[in-house]
Amino acid sequence: MKAPIIIVKKLPAAGMAIFPFILLKSERLKADKEIINHEKIHLRQQLELLIIPFYVCYIINYLINLIIYKKHHLAYRKIIFEQEAYRFEGDLNYLRNNSWYGWVKSI
Repeated sequence: MKAPIIIVKKLPAAGMAIFPFILLKSERLKADKEIINHEKIHLRQQLELLIIPFYVCYIINYLINLIIYKKHHLAYRKIIFEQEAYRFEGDLNYLRNNSWYGWVKSI
């Protein structure tokens, strides 16, 4: 999956996927294959849920997690979509070799 990369210096995270773009905090992150793969996993998740429902589910999952865990970072890391992306960001063949809807396994 080829995605246009945009550098956003004030981005609150190292990377972010907003279909169809990958946003990165700095130019040097373009060479970080794991961050790029992490964001590409999110792009696929967005396609799987037809984009807008992905964002709704992502926010609802985060808010529920925030109520449960009371800490932003833990609530963020427990989002089902983040669990898949973090688990497989180091596997650069993940998107090519695995079926869609991998995040369902994190439910």
